[in-house]
Amino acid sequence: MIRYKSKSEVELIRQSGKIVAEVLAHTKEMMLPGVSTWDINQMALHVIKSYNAIPSFLHYGNPPFPGAICCSLNDEVVHGIPDRKRLLKDGDLVSIDVGAKLEGFHSDAARTFTVGAVSLDIANLIRITEECFWKGLEKMKIGNRLGDVSAAIQRHAERYGYSVVRELTGHGIGRNLHEDPDLPNYGIEGRGLRIEEGLVIAIEPMINMGTRNINILSDEWTIVTVDGKPSSHYENTVVATKDGPLILTMSML
Repeated sequence: MIRYKSKSEVELIRQSGKIVAEVLAHTKEMMLPGVSTWDINQMALHVIKSYNAIPSFLHYGNPPFPGAICCSLNDEVVHGIPDRKRLLKDGDLVSIDVGAKLEGFHSDAARTFTVGAVSLDIANLIRITEECFWKGLEKMKIGNRLGDVSAAIQRHAERYGYSVVRELTGHGIGRNLHEDPDLPNYGIEGRGLRIEEGLVIAIEPMINMGTRNINILSDEWTIVTVDGKPSSHYENTVVATKDGPLILTMSML
């Protein structure tokens, strides 16, 4: 069932989104060799709790996710588990996914960062993945269909020779971290749910340098590319309004 959000509910999501944006801003500052993924997790936990909010990911699912963030490196697409022994090093690609729940409403966003100098191929992958988000956002207009958003993301990624992960999707969000509808990063224009005012959804391109095929590791969470090539992730929680789409997980930090 689709739960369209009132203006007051959207404002609550925006407030939780400010917390997520702050975590991601601080994360960028921690992209240094020798920093552990657990250090990043602890920073996120501190920021979220400082606002009396709840980490959306902590203890989520089955088996319960053990971190406040997902920290996925290089060929890891999503759901990497923070680890005290895993240290960042020069050349790493690092995708950080964060969720926070405040006053009963969740928000969710992700960014892909780099540590030190990276190859031009990796820099381009990250850039195009973010561009895919913006291409999708352009279609997040009342009267359009979700297939318009999906098709725009897929078209931009494949134009540059990248592949789109198909088993994982964007999603509705609000009182629950994952709500209807799902939003694939591939699709056909003119298909799918018609976008209406108050639809709040996480748009999150997950784009691979190589094949779109993925595997899940033995920890039952971490998802990796089957060919070992890098993957990039960019996400924001957005709402459809009469004046166009509004991003709820960005700040001036």
